[in-house]
Amino acid sequence: MGIIGWIVLGLLAGLIAKAIMPGGERVGIVLTTVLGVAGALLGGFLATALGLGDPIDEFFDLSTWIAAVGGSLLILFLWSTIRERRLA
Repeated sequence: MGIIGWIVLGLLAGLIAKAIMPGGERVGIVLTTVLGVAGALLGGFLATALGLGDPIDEFFDLSTWIAAVGGSLLILFLWSTIRERRLA
């Protein structure tokens, strides 16, 4: 997948993760894209480590989107947990 594909995948996965995750995390479009790209990388790494194959190989593959959104949800959860502890 090319760099433009990673950016688009990251943006969309980040937006989907923000829509799924409860809470009012107010992050901008750039941070949402970074969150999604990092989530896609994390999701792909975890899926490969668990022996589920290589999910981040094609843009229109369902496993790519599941891994990207799952990884983005995990990163968003960690982000909100760290942020809550910092504010408390």
